[in-house]
Amino acid sequence: MKKILLIATGGTIASAHTEEGLAPAVGPAALLDAVPEIRQFCQAEAVQILNIDSTNLQPENWIRMVQVVRDNYDKYDGFVITHGTDTMAYTASALSYLMQNLGKPVVLTGSQKPIGYGISDAKKNLVDSFVMACQEDMTGVYLVFDGKAIFGTRARKVKSMSYDAFESVNHPMAALIYDGHVMKYFLSEKPQGEPIFYDHVRPSVFLLKLIPGMEPDILEYVGARYDVIVIESYGVGGVPFVDQRNFLQEVQKLADQGKIVVVATQVMFEGSRMEVYAVGQKAMGQNETGVPMLFQAYDMTVEAVVTKLMWLLGQTEDPEEIYCRFYEPVNRDISFAL
Repeated sequence: MKKILLIATGGTIASAHTEEGLAPAVGPAALLDAVPEIRQFCQAEAVQILNIDSTNLQPENWIRMVQVVRDNYDKYDGFVITHGTDTMAYTASALSYLMQNLGKPVVLTGSQKPIGYGISDAKKNLVDSFVMACQEDMTGVYLVFDGKAIFGTRARKVKSMSYDAFESVNHPMAALIYDGHVMKYFLSEKPQGEPIFYDHVRPSVFLLKLIPGMEPDILEYVGARYDVIVIESYGVGGVPFVDQRNFLQEVQKLADQGKIVVVATQVMFEGSRMEVYAVGQKAMGQNETGVPMLFQAYDMTVEAVVTKLMWLLGQTEDPEEIYCRFYEPVNRDISFAL
């Protein structure tokens, strides 16, 4: 029988009513007691490392999750992390970079309604996650929700209240889970060597959503405070360069200062292709060091882009190395590779 560790961090799944609204209150033992059926196929133990709304979750908390998995890696066959839904896609992406070459599944889940409600998605999501965590041929980081198993770097929350809250963006889901059965679309390759755990991120990444009329001097302000600026542009990607609001000039200044600028798209599906239009091609030059003036995200989710950059900044300050490693696929995060 598989041995699975539940790592509780709070979120809606563990929430209860307070005078100030829903807030995490339910402990991990109560979560396990709510799903006694999992005892038929696995032995579950639990640990609580946080009990917060995921809106309050920070990059330092990702490192704590990694530490718990690393410290218990040899004791368990898989791991389930209960988490609030609002930032779960960010955490799923971040953990995909911070824990690599895993030979076991790490599954994140949560719910749209607390587990103590009479009608809730919590029990189904929790049971499905334990089922997924028992799969020997599904290794790495996944997000399980509403019967879907999504690769950690491809998940995005697309609905704020409905049970089918998450989608797999620009990549097929990993599996479907129904009544204890897993319909697998992808099997994991057996990892070579030992798992790799990272213990450092640097969250010096700013996400700027471009809108018509925005003044380009915002980039100067942000660039003085962050090392990486991710611009959510329009369509297949581009940088405005009209005279009165010339973002291209500011991007060039940042690149010459050694700052990293990444262009993603506000459109959820299909990704960027900056070479298609002049507004994209004009921005695809190189800075004084020979590194491209900006990166483009292609089909990566914004959640994956920002967390991958935080992880990379935690490993190196060399823009050229960051550029090369940014395009090395991790947990199926990007279809395009240099």
